[in-house]
Amino acid sequence: MKNANQNPEVIVIEKSISRTDFIKGEGTYRAIVKVQAGFMTTVDDLGIQANWGKKQWNKGIEVFRSFKKGALQSIQFQPEGTNHWLTVFAKVGTKIKLIDNAILSEITVGDINGSWYNTNLYNQTQYQAVGAKTWADKAYVKNI
Repeated sequence: MKNANQNPEVIVIEKSISRTDFIKGEGTYRAIVKVQAGFMTTVDDLGIQANWGKKQWNKGIEVFRSFKKGALQSIQFQPEGTNHWLTVFAKVGTKIKLIDNAILSEITVGDINGSWYNTNLYNQTQYQAVGAKTWADKAYVKNI
């Protein structure tokens, strides 16, 4: 994974979204998701790894893209060599309250328009600010 100094500058117009900068280097991810029955459960990469024999989530954006619309509630990151879980994405209702810069730097317009259009990530002014014109363009970093 790139270190923080190599990540492109993240531009966020929506001031209600708090940002972290916790994802650095290697680590393990887990997600809190709402299942179809309506309750919350934890999905971690260790369980997926046990079933498939390899790590599935190497980046926060992979976790972000792994679930159906409305299911993902929170993402946590445990840096390699620590026992601490850090929240790097949190949603309350339709509001994204917290997201890490490493995830924001990878989100495309298509990610938002496909599954997150009813949240405060969806913002046409944001797309204009970074020069996004297609669904493949990044939503939170300058598109050259």
